[in-house]
Order: sequence, then C-alpha cells, then structure tokens
Amino acid sequence: MPIGYERGTKRAKRAYRARAKPYTHKKMNGRTAKAMERGLGKTLLIANPTARSGRGAHRIEEAEALLRRRLPDDALTIALSDHAGHGEELAAAAEGFETVLALGGDGLVSDVANGLMEHDAPRRPTFGVIPAGSGNDYARALGVSTDIHRACEQVLKGTARPVDVGRVNGRWFVETLSFGLDAAIALETMERRARTKRRGAFLYLESGFDQLLHHLRTWTYTASFDDGAPVQGESITFAVQLGAYYGGGFKICPDAQVDDGTFDLCIAHPPASLARALSIFMLAKGGHHGRFQQMEIIRARKLRVEFEEAPPAQRDGEPLSSRVFDISLEPNALRVIRP
Repeated sequence: MPIGYERGTKRAKRAYRARAKPYTHKKMNGRTAKAMERGLGKTLLIANPTARSGRGAHRIEEAEALLRRRLPDDALTIALSDHAGHGEELAAAAEGFETVLALGGDGLVSDVANGLMEHDAPRRPTFGVIPAGSGNDYARALGVSTDIHRACEQVLKGTARPVDVGRVNGRWFVETLSFGLDAAIALETMERRARTKRRGAFLYLESGFDQLLHHLRTWTYTASFDDGAPVQGESITFAVQLGAYYGGGFKICPDAQVDDGTFDLCIAHPPASLARALSIFMLAKGGHHGRFQQMEIIRARKLRVEFEEAPPAQRDGEPLSSRVFDISLEPNALRVIRP
C-alpha cells in the first residue's frame, strides 16, 4: 500500500493536495543520513484530521510546519488516517522508516501501536505521540504535553526508551483495558462525543453519572493471575492498566508505569451504594479512591478473566466483545519517545 496524502477529510485533502508525495524508497542525501544518526531519521507522521471533532486538520498543518523546519529535506512523510483501523494499516506498511509518529487521540495511538507490533522487533520503528484527541491518556502517561508546539519539541528532543505493551485476545493495547462500569462509561463517552461533537473531561463525568444512576450493577467473574489458582469474585469496575490514566485523566491506577514490566489492576467490588459509588468515581479523578475497602489493587503480568456474561469492555477506548479475556504483557516491546 503506498503511503501518502491521498486519504482523509476533504478539508485535509485540499490542504495537502498541492504537495502530495506518496512514499517511495529513495537514496538518502548526506544531510538526511546524518540526521538519521542523531535524531528521528526517516519519519512517518500518521495523523487523524477528524480528531477533536474536526480540529485535527489544523493541528496537522501546525505539526508539519514545526517538524519540517527542524528535520532535513525529504525526512518527513505525512499519511492521513480516515477510518478506524487505517492507522494500523499505515503503521504496518511503514517499511524503511526509523520513526513513526501518531498525531491524534488515543484511538489512533492504539491503532498505530498495533501496526508497529506487526514489524519484527529488530526492525520496529521508534514510536512517538503528538496528542490531538479528547482524552490523550497515553500522552499523559508518557509526560507529553497537549500543546502542539511543546509536544513537537518534546518529540524532537526526547529520548526513545523501551515501554511495555499489553495484549488481550490477540490485540495490543498501550494504556488501558477495562470491563464493567468503567468500560460502559468510556464507550458511552465516545458515543456522546460523536453525537454532540463535544469534548473534554466533563463529557466523561456526564457519562459516568448517567451510568451510575441508571446502570449500576455487578459482574461475576473467575480469574487467575500469573497462572495462579482461579479465584471467583464480583466486580463493579475492573481495570487493567499499563499507565495510570483512563477516561481523559482519571488516575485509576496512580502507581502504574508504562515501563515497569507489570500491569496494575484496580477492581471495585460490591457492595457499594449509589452514594459510595459516586464518591469513588469522583475521587478517582485525582487517584484518591484507593482508600475505600471495596477497592482492590493487584499487580500481575498475565491474567485470564472469564465473566458469567459478556460485560461492557474497552481496549484503549475501542469496544471489545467477549466473555473470556486472555491478557498478557510484552515487556520492552516498543521504543517510545519520551521527554
């Protein structure tokens, strides 16, 4: 598949049509080769022009201008993602690139990470994130700014370091996996965002209150952690985290780190009255919900969870449909640029 500017919204296409350059392998000039030794090297920027309810196209133009001023001639190629899963296709086809950047929200970031994981580890490009979405939880976990100018500067000056990647039922995730109430909130937030074109943390709060008031229930499961003996339990929420955040800044696992070789799990058990559930939900924004006795924090590198009935489930904000989930961690799987 050629990589270039031929996809995207009409506005984005018009912005790039005059300089469309499908990627082809070229002999590098001395300036480009020298830059590859000390910086990003041959770089592919995969961007979502519909991020932030259509504001992504303007951010692409800003990022391109900033990067081109600092990168050598012919070092940067732009590829526009125009549908779910397209970023994964583009990243999987990114042969010959040293760096692949994702400009968009957490959905595009996850797509691009899945595409990069299709490359053999020794030839896998370095990954970088320029956040332009509504949640930006992975960027937050990496310490990358949501300011486009600052984020580009961090990518240009940052250090590529290995981070862990999670896998669930054959699909990769880089930040969050959850089941039950928290997944229902995340999925409803996405639906509200698409329907209303609104964004921000308030939208997640709005969805959370709606789910708590009208859909609060428990989910029965059997789980084994790190191949241990199966245990049975009930959960209201069940989060498996690489980084600390989900839901646009909710610090569900405050101590989670993307490079510590383990998942952090946060499980909310019943009983929980509506008032208690609301308190836990509000305190989770700042990571202060662990004080409640219903909250269980576990660390594991591998787990299998089987629910009696299929719960709401999400992987980096994308819906999952299953009753049984096999989850494992691949340590140091991606080299990611961090400030």
